[in-house]
Amino acid sequence: MENKTLLLTIHVHVTNACSVNNGKNGVVMLPFTGTAEGEGFTGEVTGTGVDTQRIEGDRLVSLSARYMLSGRDSAGKECKIFIENNGSSLDNCTPTIVTDSEVLSHWQEAKLFSSVTPTEDEVTVRIFACTDS
Repeated sequence: MENKTLLLTIHVHVTNACSVNNGKNGVVMLPFTGTAEGEGFTGEVTGTGVDTQRIEGDRLVSLSARYMLSGRDSAGKECKIFIENNGSSLDNCTPTIVTDSEVLSHWQEAKLFSSVTPTEDEVTVRIFACTDS
């Protein structure tokens, strides 16, 4: 049986979306800023991240978000976290993490998954680590 531990909650604020659609396929790019919080890290999106969504017909076929966070880890040290979150739906995404934090280095090897919840004003991304019990 697998348990899950919440690592990070990212509050995403989408800015000016752009898209192209040829009637058969489309791509939507959603630039964003935001903040992140969790027991191990607090910080914000560095610059602008982007979520790229590919659409075939009327169906979303892939999501790919890439962004960098800058902030402090649980030891109080400044650090950065790069996140690439790929999937085929809002409830089926797998993040990959690269960080320069020694305290958070185990996140780079962890089995991760995320949930993406849109609201009226923002998108909330929660990143979880899976643990066997």
